[in-house]
Amino acid sequence: MSRVGKKPIPIPSKTKVSYKDGMISVEGEKGKLTRTIHDAVNLDVQDNEIHVTMEKDTREIRAIQGLTRSLVSNMVTGVSAGFERILEINGIGYRAEVSGNQIVLNLGYSHPINFEIPKGISAEVDRNNTIKLSGIDKEALGQMAASIRRLRPPEPYKGKGIKYAQEKIQRKAGKTGAK
Repeated sequence: MSRVGKKPIPIPSKTKVSYKDGMISVEGEKGKLTRTIHDAVNLDVQDNEIHVTMEKDTREIRAIQGLTRSLVSNMVTGVSAGFERILEINGIGYRAEVSGNQIVLNLGYSHPINFEIPKGISAEVDRNNTIKLSGIDKEALGQMAASIRRLRPPEPYKGKGIKYAQEKIQRKAGKTGAK
């Protein structure tokens, strides 16, 4: 049984947290995030810490407590330090470039793919075909990275495609030569 929900969330300096009527608002150096909190849990903001407490102690509510604690912790981390995801593009002729609020991807299809960058997320493309995504909302950032990766997932034979920087591709042996 996990005890994630019982751990207090430290509030860094220069970060303001307000909780009222089931809505939490976290404001920091990088921006502001708000979220609705489930009715089964309450938040206690005091002494530069946030505590997530339960109304009743059941299995489902303990799960909601842990989820709420993780979501609020990600909000606090996002507005104070931010999050970052790095994608690598591997393949001959595969490339990406940022054009306005779009990423233009050439991934071996007959046409370039224009991917819209959501509000609150910034993207950079390096010379060695790495896409660096950054933002304060971890959920939106992960969804965007997954959507870009889904356009051309890495294949197991040559490793061509889009992959996360920390991801290891399980490679397969190709066809063997005729005997």
